[in-house]
Amino acid sequence: MFSLVESCMSDDLIPDATPSRLPRRTRYRGKNPRGFAEKYKEHQPERYADTIAKVLAAGKTPAGSHRPVMVAEVLAALAPKPGEIAVDATLGYGGHAQEILPLLQPGGRLLGLDADPLALPKTVARLYSLGFDETMFVAERSNFAGLPQLLARMGIPGVDLILADLGVSSMQLDDPMRGFSFKHEGPLDLRMNPERGAPASVLLQKLSPAKLARLLLENADESNPALALSLAGKSFPTTRMLADTVRAASARQSEEARDLVVRRVFQALRIEVNDEFSALETFLRNLPQCLNSGGRAVILTFHSGEDRRVKKAFSAGLRAGDYAEVAREVVRPSGEECRANPRASSAKLRWARRA
Repeated sequence: MFSLVESCMSDDLIPDATPSRLPRRTRYRGKNPRGFAEKYKEHQPERYADTIAKVLAAGKTPAGSHRPVMVAEVLAALAPKPGEIAVDATLGYGGHAQEILPLLQPGGRLLGLDADPLALPKTVARLYSLGFDETMFVAERSNFAGLPQLLARMGIPGVDLILADLGVSSMQLDDPMRGFSFKHEGPLDLRMNPERGAPASVLLQKLSPAKLARLLLENADESNPALALSLAGKSFPTTRMLADTVRAASARQSEEARDLVVRRVFQALRIEVNDEFSALETFLRNLPQCLNSGGRAVILTFHSGEDRRVKKAFSAGLRAGDYAEVAREVVRPSGEECRANPRASSAKLRWARRA
């Protein structure tokens, strides 16, 4: 079934075995590294295990990596078995895939999808280094909305497990050059795939106040028309410039409330730049047809707009007979996980089983 490994694995996804001289690490001011690029120990977890352990113990995510959310709950809902075929539709750093793959052996395989051309080669190399070769794991640079076409091209009529983690990877959030975080100065980009579409800075310049107000409400439940007036049609080349302007426009609110508004603005722009809701709706519409009889699907969401769409699609699929069973209640991360990894606190898990 996975006979098209060669076509699915482009040359840039295969680790280069040619040894090369390591570049000199980035120098930094002060006693401890603060910038993303300066944290050279966190970027090399295999060499600096003690440092990684300290970062994790502090409830933080090491730079350049990602901590998978609700791993135990995902595995319980997916229930992987030897010989089954699984899809990780949002591969990211491969944290969930790393836990699923051993449970599919012997004879099982996992197909990983990710639209990010910068992160995907690193993840493929990491999973290969852990011993998961191309007979167990292949990857494709693709948005999950194209899953049916991808399976058809690979000659796979259906799969047994599908996971979609809709959260933004820490690798994207923490790297200032990706423009996802308002905490660090960087270009206002927000694109999952920087090779496609226009960055958020261009989008803001083109939007009218009315359209931006509607976008903020629909994508992030932010209902302040005055905020749209201060942002629409303006030039914000960097993340810091946008964040400062949003805080100034929300000056009468508390500091915590201002930070929440900034998060909502960045979330709304990210969703629009990447056309996330449209891709999710397409994925949900085609999901039952991608599953074998009895196949299981798990979706992790991180804000209300995503969760509403998943809940509605699963309920409609149950009524139509596409699903035999769906989650009646949303599953949330434990308090212990939220304390250890604050980025897990907004996660919601829903599952469905094919009829």
